[in-house]
Amino acid sequence: MRYSDSIFGRLLKPISRRRFAGIVERHDGDDYDKSFGSWDHLVTLIFAQLSGLDSLRGLTAIWNANSHHHYHLDVGRLARSTLSDANARRPIAVFAETFEMLSGQADRVLRREGAAMLRLIDATPIPLDELVTWAQWNGRTRGLKLHVVYDPAADQPRRIAITPATINDVEVGQQVPIEAGAIYVIDKAYCHYGWWRRLNEAGACFVTRQKKNARYRVVGWRPLRKKNGDGFTVVDDAEVELVSKGNARLTIPMRRVRVRRDNGARITLITNDLKHSAVEIAAFYKTRWQIELLFRWIKQHLEIKKFLGRSQSAVCLQVIAAMIAYLLLRIAARESRIAMPAIRFAELVATRLFLRSHIVRIDKPPEVNRSTAKPKSCLDQLDFCYA
Repeated sequence: MRYSDSIFGRLLKPISRRRFAGIVERHDGDDYDKSFGSWDHLVTLIFAQLSGLDSLRGLTAIWNANSHHHYHLDVGRLARSTLSDANARRPIAVFAETFEMLSGQADRVLRREGAAMLRLIDATPIPLDELVTWAQWNGRTRGLKLHVVYDPAADQPRRIAITPATINDVEVGQQVPIEAGAIYVIDKAYCHYGWWRRLNEAGACFVTRQKKNARYRVVGWRPLRKKNGDGFTVVDDAEVELVSKGNARLTIPMRRVRVRRDNGARITLITNDLKHSAVEIAAFYKTRWQIELLFRWIKQHLEIKKFLGRSQSAVCLQVIAAMIAYLLLRIAARESRIAMPAIRFAELVATRLFLRSHIVRIDKPPEVNRSTAKPKSCLDQLDFCYA
Protein backbone atom coordinates (compact mmCIF):
# COMPACT_ATOMS: atom_id res chain seq x y z
CA MET A 1 0.00 0.00 0.00
CA ARG A 2 1.37 3.41 -0.98
CA TYR A 3 2.37 5.56 2.01
CA SER A 4 0.69 8.95 2.44
CA ASP A 5 1.97 11.67 4.76
CA SER A 6 -0.26 12.98 7.54
CA ILE A 7 -1.44 16.58 7.57
CA PHE A 8 1.07 17.26 10.35
CA GLY A 9 3.90 15.69 8.36
CA ARG A 10 3.07 17.85 5.34
CA LEU A 11 2.99 21.01 7.47
CA LEU A 12 6.52 20.29 8.72
CA LYS A 13 7.99 19.84 5.20
CA PRO A 14 9.20 23.47 4.82
CA ILE A 15 11.63 23.00 7.72
CA SER A 16 14.87 21.84 6.13
CA ARG A 17 16.24 19.03 8.28
CA ARG A 18 19.78 19.58 6.99
CA ARG A 19 19.78 23.29 7.84
CA PHE A 20 18.06 22.59 11.16
CA ALA A 21 20.79 20.08 12.05
CA GLY A 22 23.37 22.78 11.29
CA ILE A 23 21.58 25.21 13.63
CA VAL A 24 21.49 22.60 16.42
CA GLU A 25 25.18 21.82 16.01
CA ARG A 26 26.10 25.52 15.96
CA HIS A 27 24.33 26.18 19.27
CA ASP A 28 25.09 22.79 20.92
CA GLY A 29 21.35 22.20 21.14
CA ASP A 30 21.58 18.48 21.89
CA ASP A 31 24.35 18.54 24.49
CA TYR A 32 21.99 18.13 27.46
CA ASP A 33 19.69 15.40 26.17
CA LYS A 34 20.58 12.92 23.43
CA SER A 35 17.37 10.87 23.68
CA PHE A 36 15.07 13.91 23.31
CA GLY A 37 16.82 15.98 20.67
CA SER A 38 16.05 19.44 19.36
CA TRP A 39 13.97 18.04 16.50
CA ASP A 40 11.78 16.03 18.92
CA HIS A 41 11.42 19.15 21.05
CA LEU A 42 10.49 21.43 18.14
CA VAL A 43 7.97 19.00 16.64
CA THR A 44 6.36 18.40 20.04
CA LEU A 45 5.90 22.12 20.77
CA ILE A 46 4.55 22.80 17.26
CA PHE A 47 2.09 19.94 17.76
CA ALA A 48 0.98 21.48 21.05
CA GLN A 49 0.39 24.81 19.31
CA LEU A 50 -1.54 23.41 16.34
CA SER A 51 -3.67 21.08 18.48
CA GLY A 52 -4.40 23.67 21.18
CA LEU A 53 -2.91 21.64 24.06
CA ASP A 54 -1.79 23.70 27.05
CA SER A 55 -0.81 21.14 29.72
CA LEU A 56 2.13 18.77 30.00
CA ARG A 57 -0.07 15.83 31.01
CA GLY A 58 -2.52 16.33 28.14
CA LEU A 59 0.25 16.81 25.60
CA THR A 60 2.10 13.69 26.78
CA ALA A 61 -1.02 11.52 26.72
CA ILE A 62 -2.23 12.57 23.26
CA TRP A 63 1.27 12.53 21.76
CA ASN A 64 1.97 8.98 22.95
CA ALA A 65 -1.49 7.80 21.89
CA ASN A 66 -0.43 8.56 18.30
CA SER A 67 2.90 6.72 18.54
CA HIS A 68 2.19 4.89 15.24
CA HIS A 69 2.87 8.23 13.50
CA HIS A 70 6.18 8.91 15.25
CA TYR A 71 8.38 6.88 12.88
CA HIS A 72 7.59 8.96 9.81
CA LEU A 73 8.01 12.20 11.79
CA ASP A 74 11.41 10.93 13.03
CA VAL A 75 10.42 11.43 16.67
CA GLY A 76 9.79 9.17 19.66
CA ARG A 77 7.59 8.79 22.70
CA LEU A 78 7.38 11.65 25.17
CA ALA A 79 7.94 11.72 28.93
CA ARG A 80 6.57 14.66 30.88
CA SER A 81 9.77 15.12 32.92
CA THR A 82 11.91 14.96 29.77
CA LEU A 83 9.96 17.75 28.08
CA SER A 84 10.06 19.82 31.25
CA ASP A 85 13.84 19.49 31.47
CA ALA A 86 14.28 20.31 27.77
CA ASN A 87 12.15 23.46 28.17
CA ALA A 88 14.48 24.65 30.91
CA ARG A 89 17.79 23.70 29.27
CA ARG A 90 17.58 23.95 25.49
CA PRO A 91 19.15 27.12 24.00
CA ILE A 92 16.52 29.60 22.82
CA ALA A 93 18.75 30.42 19.84
CA VAL A 94 17.95 27.03 18.27
CA PHE A 95 14.27 27.90 17.88
CA ALA A 96 14.92 31.59 17.14
CA GLU A 97 17.27 30.80 14.25
CA THR A 98 14.84 28.18 12.94
CA PHE A 99 12.16 30.87 12.79
CA GLU A 100 14.50 33.15 10.82
CA MET A 101 15.30 30.31 8.39
CA LEU A 102 11.62 29.55 7.88
CA SER A 103 10.74 33.23 7.54
CA GLY A 104 13.24 33.56 4.70
CA GLN A 105 11.64 30.61 2.93
CA ALA A 106 8.15 31.97 3.52
CA ASP A 107 9.17 35.31 2.04
CA ARG A 108 9.87 33.62 -1.29
CA VAL A 109 6.58 31.69 -1.17
CA LEU A 110 4.29 34.48 0.05
CA ARG A 111 5.82 37.47 -1.76
CA ARG A 112 3.53 39.58 -3.90
CA GLU A 113 5.15 41.33 -6.82
CA GLY A 114 4.41 44.99 -7.45
CA ALA A 115 3.44 45.89 -3.86
CA ALA A 116 5.27 48.57 -1.88
CA MET A 117 7.90 47.07 0.43
CA LEU A 118 6.19 47.90 3.71
CA ARG A 119 7.54 46.81 7.09
CA LEU A 120 5.28 47.16 10.13
CA ILE A 121 7.08 47.19 13.49
CA ASP A 122 5.23 46.82 16.77
CA ALA A 123 5.25 44.94 20.06
CA THR A 124 2.63 43.19 22.17
CA PRO A 125 2.84 42.27 25.88
CA ILE A 126 2.91 38.67 27.07
CA PRO A 127 1.45 38.93 30.60
CA LEU A 128 2.81 36.42 33.10
CA ASP A 129 1.60 38.17 36.27
CA GLU A 130 1.70 35.75 39.21
CA LEU A 131 2.77 32.78 37.08
CA VAL A 132 6.47 33.47 37.61
CA THR A 133 8.66 35.48 39.95
CA TRP A 134 11.46 36.41 37.54
CA ALA A 135 9.34 38.60 35.20
CA GLN A 136 9.80 42.37 35.51
CA TRP A 137 7.03 44.93 36.09
CA ASN A 138 6.84 47.90 33.69
CA GLY A 139 4.06 49.82 35.44
CA ARG A 140 1.24 48.14 33.52
CA THR A 141 2.01 44.44 33.33
CA ARG A 142 4.51 41.85 34.54
CA GLY A 143 5.92 39.65 31.84
CA LEU A 144 7.62 39.80 28.45
CA LYS A 145 7.20 41.61 25.14
CA LEU A 146 6.97 40.06 21.69
CA HIS A 147 8.45 42.41 19.06
CA VAL A 148 7.54 41.72 15.43
CA VAL A 149 8.62 43.05 12.05
CA TYR A 150 5.68 42.24 9.79
CA ASP A 151 5.37 42.19 6.00
CA PRO A 152 1.74 43.07 5.14
CA ALA A 153 2.12 42.25 1.44
CA ALA A 154 3.14 38.67 2.21
CA ASP A 155 1.03 38.57 5.40
CA GLN A 156 3.83 37.07 7.48
CA PRO A 157 6.21 38.08 10.29
CA ARG A 158 9.79 38.50 9.10
CA ARG A 159 11.60 38.97 12.42
CA ILE A 160 10.72 38.51 16.06
CA ALA A 161 12.37 39.31 19.38
CA ILE A 162 11.33 38.55 22.96
CA THR A 163 12.42 40.97 25.67
CA PRO A 164 11.49 41.86 29.26
CA ALA A 165 8.44 44.11 29.51
CA THR A 166 10.67 46.98 30.73
CA ILE A 167 12.55 47.29 27.41
CA ASN A 168 11.40 50.24 25.29
CA ASP A 169 10.03 49.34 21.88
CA VAL A 170 12.39 51.70 20.07
CA GLU A 171 15.45 49.95 21.54
CA VAL A 172 14.49 46.79 19.68
CA GLY A 173 13.43 48.72 16.57
CA GLN A 174 16.91 50.20 16.25
CA GLN A 175 18.39 46.69 16.10
CA VAL A 176 16.33 45.71 13.05
CA PRO A 177 18.52 45.51 9.92
CA ILE A 178 17.55 48.37 7.59
CA GLU A 179 16.39 47.38 4.11
CA ALA A 180 17.04 49.98 1.43
CA GLY A 181 13.82 50.99 -0.32
CA ALA A 182 11.58 49.74 2.51
CA ILE A 183 8.92 51.89 4.17
CA TYR A 184 8.80 51.35 7.93
CA VAL A 185 5.38 52.04 9.44
CA ILE A 186 5.65 52.65 13.18
CA ASP A 187 3.71 54.26 16.02
CA LYS A 188 4.77 57.00 18.42
CA ALA A 189 6.65 54.58 20.68
CA TYR A 190 9.36 54.36 18.01
CA CYS A 191 10.23 58.07 18.01
CA HIS A 192 14.02 58.31 17.93
CA TYR A 193 15.62 61.02 15.81
CA GLY A 194 18.95 59.23 15.49
CA TRP A 195 17.23 56.11 14.17
CA TRP A 196 15.09 58.13 11.74
CA ARG A 197 18.26 59.75 10.39
CA ARG A 198 19.90 56.33 9.88
CA LEU A 199 16.80 55.09 8.05
CA ASN A 200 16.97 58.09 5.74
CA GLU A 201 20.70 57.66 5.09
CA ALA A 202 20.19 53.96 4.27
CA GLY A 203 17.62 54.78 1.60
CA ALA A 204 14.58 53.72 3.63
CA CYS A 205 11.48 55.70 4.62
CA PHE A 206 9.39 55.87 7.77
CA VAL A 207 5.74 56.80 8.43
CA THR A 208 4.71 57.53 12.00
CA ARG A 209 2.38 59.60 14.19
CA GLN A 210 3.49 63.02 15.40
CA LYS A 211 4.13 63.23 19.15
CA LYS A 212 2.37 66.03 21.00
CA ASN A 213 5.58 67.56 22.33
CA ALA A 214 7.31 67.57 18.91
CA ARG A 215 7.12 70.90 17.06
CA TYR A 216 7.47 71.24 13.31
CA ARG A 217 7.65 74.39 11.17
CA VAL A 218 5.98 74.43 7.76
CA VAL A 219 8.47 75.37 5.02
CA GLY A 220 6.23 74.66 2.03
CA TRP A 221 2.87 73.28 0.96
CA ARG A 222 2.40 70.38 -1.45
CA PRO A 223 -0.57 70.24 -3.83
CA LEU A 224 -3.28 67.64 -3.22
CA ARG A 225 -4.29 65.95 -6.45
CA LYS A 226 -6.39 63.45 -4.55
CA LYS A 227 -7.85 63.80 -1.06
CA ASN A 228 -10.13 60.83 -0.45
CA GLY A 229 -8.91 57.39 0.54
CA ASP A 230 -10.46 54.23 1.96
CA GLY A 231 -12.05 55.46 5.18
CA PHE A 232 -10.20 58.78 5.42
CA THR A 233 -9.70 62.19 3.84
CA VAL A 234 -6.39 64.04 3.59
CA VAL A 235 -6.69 67.55 5.06
CA ASP A 236 -3.31 68.94 3.96
CA ASP A 237 0.23 67.99 2.98
CA ALA A 238 3.18 70.16 4.01
CA GLU A 239 6.96 70.05 3.94
CA VAL A 240 8.23 70.62 7.49
CA GLU A 241 11.34 70.74 9.60
CA LEU A 242 11.81 69.96 13.28
CA VAL A 243 12.14 73.05 15.48
CA SER A 244 11.92 71.53 18.96
CA LYS A 245 14.83 70.18 20.99
CA GLY A 246 16.90 67.73 18.99
CA ASN A 247 16.53 69.39 15.60
CA ALA A 248 20.31 69.29 15.07
CA ARG A 249 20.08 65.49 14.91
CA LEU A 250 17.24 65.44 12.39
CA THR A 251 18.22 67.64 9.48
CA ILE A 252 16.42 65.59 6.85
CA PRO A 253 13.54 66.53 4.51
CA MET A 254 10.20 65.62 6.07
CA ARG A 255 6.49 65.93 5.40
CA ARG A 256 3.48 66.38 7.64
CA VAL A 257 0.25 64.78 6.38
CA ARG A 258 -2.90 65.55 8.34
CA VAL A 259 -5.76 63.09 7.93
CA ARG A 260 -9.41 63.07 8.99
CA ARG A 261 -10.97 59.66 9.39
CA ASP A 262 -14.58 58.99 8.45
CA ASN A 263 -15.49 58.75 12.15
CA GLY A 264 -14.25 62.31 12.66
CA ALA A 265 -10.94 61.50 14.36
CA ARG A 266 -7.86 63.37 13.14
CA ILE A 267 -4.29 62.10 13.02
CA THR A 268 -1.05 63.80 12.02
CA LEU A 269 1.59 61.76 10.21
CA ILE A 270 5.29 62.52 9.89
CA THR A 271 7.35 60.93 7.11
CA ASN A 272 10.52 61.37 5.08
CA ASP A 273 8.81 59.87 2.01
CA LEU A 274 8.84 62.57 -0.67
CA LYS A 275 7.81 60.27 -3.53
CA HIS A 276 4.38 58.86 -2.69
CA SER A 277 1.21 60.93 -2.60
CA ALA A 278 -0.42 62.01 0.67
CA VAL A 279 -3.26 59.51 0.14
CA GLU A 280 -0.76 56.68 -0.34
CA ILE A 281 1.12 57.67 2.80
CA ALA A 282 -2.12 57.70 4.81
CA ALA A 283 -2.97 54.28 3.34
CA PHE A 284 0.47 52.98 4.37
CA TYR A 285 -0.21 53.98 7.96
CA LYS A 286 -3.65 52.40 7.82
CA THR A 287 -2.02 49.02 7.08
CA ARG A 288 -0.59 49.14 10.63
CA TRP A 289 -3.91 47.64 11.68
CA GLN A 290 -2.79 44.35 10.10
CA ILE A 291 -0.11 43.77 12.72
CA GLU A 292 -2.71 44.38 15.44
CA LEU A 293 -4.86 41.70 13.81
CA LEU A 294 -1.83 39.39 13.79
CA PHE A 295 -1.33 39.84 17.53
CA ARG A 296 -5.03 39.24 18.16
CA TRP A 297 -5.04 36.11 15.99
CA ILE A 298 -1.97 34.66 17.70
CA LYS A 299 -3.34 35.25 21.19
CA GLN A 300 -6.75 33.79 20.32
CA HIS A 301 -5.70 30.75 18.29
CA LEU A 302 -2.23 29.79 19.53
CA GLU A 303 -1.14 28.83 23.03
CA ILE A 304 0.74 31.79 24.54
CA LYS A 305 -1.54 32.38 27.52
CA LYS A 306 -0.91 29.12 29.34
CA PHE A 307 2.62 27.77 29.38
CA LEU A 308 4.13 24.30 29.61
CA GLY A 309 6.91 25.56 31.89
CA ARG A 310 7.61 28.48 34.21
CA SER A 311 11.25 29.20 33.43
CA GLN A 312 12.13 32.07 31.10
CA SER A 313 13.55 29.60 28.60
CA ALA A 314 10.33 27.54 28.59
CA VAL A 315 8.15 30.61 28.00
CA CYS A 316 10.38 31.94 25.21
CA LEU A 317 10.59 28.56 23.46
CA GLN A 318 6.81 28.21 23.52
CA VAL A 319 6.28 31.71 22.09
CA ILE A 320 8.78 31.10 19.28
CA ALA A 321 7.17 27.71 18.56
CA ALA A 322 3.83 29.52 18.25
CA MET A 323 5.31 31.89 15.66
CA ILE A 324 6.83 28.95 13.76
CA ALA A 325 3.44 27.21 13.78
CA TYR A 326 1.84 30.38 12.39
CA LEU A 327 4.37 30.51 9.55
CA LEU A 328 3.82 26.84 8.72
CA LEU A 329 0.06 27.44 8.49
CA ARG A 330 0.60 30.46 6.21
CA ILE A 331 2.97 28.57 3.90
CA ALA A 332 0.68 25.52 3.71
CA ALA A 333 -2.39 27.63 2.95
CA ARG A 334 -0.62 29.55 0.18
CA GLU A 335 1.08 26.53 -1.43
CA SER A 336 -2.15 24.50 -1.35
CA ARG A 337 -4.22 27.48 -2.56
CA ILE A 338 -6.57 27.23 0.42
CA ALA A 339 -9.31 29.83 -0.07
CA MET A 340 -11.00 29.50 3.32
CA PRO A 341 -10.40 32.02 6.16
CA ALA A 342 -7.23 31.47 8.20
CA ILE A 343 -9.31 30.79 11.33
CA ARG A 344 -11.26 27.97 9.66
CA PHE A 345 -8.06 26.46 8.26
CA ALA A 346 -6.40 26.48 11.70
CA GLU A 347 -9.47 24.86 13.27
CA LEU A 348 -9.49 22.08 10.66
CA VAL A 349 -5.77 21.48 11.12
CA ALA A 350 -6.26 21.14 14.89
CA THR A 351 -8.74 18.28 14.43
CA ARG A 352 -7.00 16.50 11.52
CA LEU A 353 -3.29 16.65 12.28
CA PHE A 354 -2.77 12.89 11.94
CA LEU A 355 -5.17 12.35 9.06
CA ARG A 356 -3.30 10.80 6.14
CA SER A 357 -4.47 13.14 3.44
CA HIS A 358 -3.30 16.03 1.32
CA ILE A 359 -3.81 19.50 2.76
CA VAL A 360 -5.93 20.46 -0.25
CA ARG A 361 -8.56 17.95 0.95
CA ILE A 362 -8.48 19.02 4.59
CA ASP A 363 -12.13 20.16 4.51
CA LYS A 364 -13.34 16.98 2.77
CA PRO A 365 -14.01 13.49 4.14
CA PRO A 366 -11.34 10.82 3.58
CA GLU A 367 -11.39 9.08 0.23
CA VAL A 368 -12.73 5.54 0.41
CA ASN A 369 -11.68 2.83 -2.04
CA ARG A 370 -14.95 1.08 -2.74
CA SER A 371 -14.74 -2.61 -3.51
CA THR A 372 -16.00 -3.67 -6.97
CA ALA A 373 -18.07 -6.76 -7.60
CA LYS A 374 -16.19 -9.63 -9.19
CA PRO A 375 -17.44 -10.76 -12.62
CA LYS A 376 -19.32 -14.00 -12.61
CA SER A 377 -17.46 -17.02 -13.84
CA CYS A 378 -18.55 -20.57 -14.44
CA LEU A 379 -15.33 -21.76 -12.85
CA ASP A 380 -16.19 -20.68 -9.31
CA GLN A 381 -19.90 -21.29 -9.15
CA LEU A 382 -22.44 -24.03 -9.74
CA ASP A 383 -25.39 -23.47 -12.03
CA PHE A 384 -28.57 -25.36 -11.26
CA CYS A 385 -31.06 -25.91 -14.01
CA TYR A 386 -34.62 -26.97 -13.24
CA ALA A 387 -36.73 -28.50 -15.95
